[in-house]
Amino acid sequence: MKWEMAAPRDKYAETLISLAKEGKDIVVLDADLSSSTRTARFGKEFPERFFNAGIAEQNMMGVAAGLATTGKTVFASTFAVFATGRAYDQIRQSVAHPRLNVKIVATHAGITVGGDGASHQIIEDIALMTALPGMTVISPVDIHETEKAVRELADMDGPAYMRLSRSAMPVVTDENAPFEIGKGSVLRKGDDVSIIATGIMVSRAIEAAEELKEKGISASVVNISTIKPIDRPLIVSEAKRTGAVVTAEEHNVIGGLGYAVASVISEEYPVPVKMVGIEDTFGESGSPGELLEKYGLTAAHIMVAAEDALRMKR
Repeated sequence: MKWEMAAPRDKYAETLISLAKEGKDIVVLDADLSSSTRTARFGKEFPERFFNAGIAEQNMMGVAAGLATTGKTVFASTFAVFATGRAYDQIRQSVAHPRLNVKIVATHAGITVGGDGASHQIIEDIALMTALPGMTVISPVDIHETEKAVRELADMDGPAYMRLSRSAMPVVTDENAPFEIGKGSVLRKGDDVSIIATGIMVSRAIEAAEELKEKGISASVVNISTIKPIDRPLIVSEAKRTGAVVTAEEHNVIGGLGYAVASVISEEYPVPVKMVGIEDTFGESGSPGELLEKYGLTAAHIMVAAEDALRMKR
């Protein structure tokens, strides 16, 4: 399939600028990576609202927490590996525990960071952030959801984490499609198996559904952009309707979307669940395409998982 490609981190910066022009009382922080996260664009437009903490991510989270106590809505950005890994203690103690209005929007998540290798390819960030009490966790599917999510985060009270990729992503949703934190959406409706995906894996799930159709298998594709709080009613509805579920994510299968979906299904309506994700290993250097193939994150891998889930159902 041919997709329009666009980078969510570019849309993130555009949306921040729009919010500030609309009168939202936001401030933006970065940790010496503003050219890459694109927040430098906000800093150029609103220098009095932009703070570069330097290579000091832990300090940035402390500053973000302090600004939030004054009534500001704070957006703090850096690479996902630094935002969630290096600054975890500060997020836990200074942001999550007091439930402050800090929105951590991290770019360069997952193995599609590419050539920077395992040290920069965070595949545990969703697990880390969803484990924090009261933390909202979002993984938007494209530029349209990125804009809508940033706007909702600006209005929402409390801490949140949003992961964005380095690469341009397929645009799979309509600009005018509704978006609500905590709600998923059915992009394709099928009767035999439900493919529940997040982030860059949603487009691959759609491709897999197209290929499965050629084999006579009718597959739903469900986009879950909010990992926490997860859309339990939608997941249960899909499990009841198709009786077999596949999850797909650019994240460790431990502690990510698959675990969240399996937890809901095991409690509410047990059916076979197969998880497509990174199998408890670190990444390595390579192009995004090479890495997605090596670590089993392709439409072909989703198809195999769907067929396995169907056999388990029968």
